[in-house]
Amino acid sequence: MSARDYYEVLGVPRTAKADEIRSAYRKLARQLHPDVNKAPDAQRKFTEVQNAYDVLSDDKKRAMYDQFGSAAFETGAAQEAASRARTGPHYSWSNAGGPRPGGSVNVNGVNFDPEDINSIFESVFGGGFGRADGAPSGAGRKKTRRGRAAPVQDPIEHELEVPFEIAARGGVQTLRLTTGGAGKTVEVTIPAGIESDRQLRIRGGAAEPDVLLRIKVSPHRWFRRGEHEETGKGLDLFVDLPLSIAEATLGAKVTIPTLDGSVELAIPPGSPSGRKLRLRGKGIRDSSGRIGDLFGIVKIVPPSGATLTPTEAEQLLALAAKAPVHRPW
Repeated sequence: MSARDYYEVLGVPRTAKADEIRSAYRKLARQLHPDVNKAPDAQRKFTEVQNAYDVLSDDKKRAMYDQFGSAAFETGAAQEAASRARTGPHYSWSNAGGPRPGGSVNVNGVNFDPEDINSIFESVFGGGFGRADGAPSGAGRKKTRRGRAAPVQDPIEHELEVPFEIAARGGVQTLRLTTGGAGKTVEVTIPAGIESDRQLRIRGGAAEPDVLLRIKVSPHRWFRRGEHEETGKGLDLFVDLPLSIAEATLGAKVTIPTLDGSVELAIPPGSPSGRKLRLRGKGIRDSSGRIGDLFGIVKIVPPSGATLTPTEAEQLLALAAKAPVHRPW
């Protein structure tokens, strides 16, 4: 089966300039990265886009492709070995601590510009391509596009408040920044399941500092995340579930909210206050695919004594006498 036309894969005309090809590639790479796109064919399409960009972003390869098509790159391992001999050492995803100064990074046989690596990683993970020592790329120095060292600037720290739903599901937040007296608006990719106090890094330009964002997740009117010392963390959600005495005593079916809309929950007869009713898989799903549960916490709401007639009050006391409360003290 012949390969799809590389220009068609990237969605650009054959007359596209280098910056048009780069822009189209970045857009598609962000959309199709397997850590973001869970579609069954996302990996295949992502690889297809990588291969197309690897050829069309290189002037010599593009010229060969325009003349001979994809057959020019199907001569096997001998051509790959020759290519590596011409271009120098390559680095694999596993052993590359970061991009080589002024060079490319090879990932699964595809050459990436370091700027592309940072762009994709910032979109997917909120941070750039790390060094082997765990420090972020460019730590300790910055380089201009020509490779000249630029003065080191300390990162700017900023707090970003994120709505509960976006922190749970993932999404994009718009942020207004002021650096060097100039303002700019940036879109920050929020990974699903992020917690308060986590940090995201926005890479600055050659003459701009990085920005370290400390995430603050806004409270939700119904849901709580985690319990006790883990409040605000984890993937489990908790919501108070008010029940009447009759519903808690006799059992009932009530609606309960989830992140995906309301569902019906069966209340077992004799449910006391504080009982946890679990809805499996209805918690938060993080960017790695892990998912938590939702717990409805029973809260019995008694009727107001002032609203009961004397007869109703006597009946309630008679019912209470059949199930006396045990107090351990």
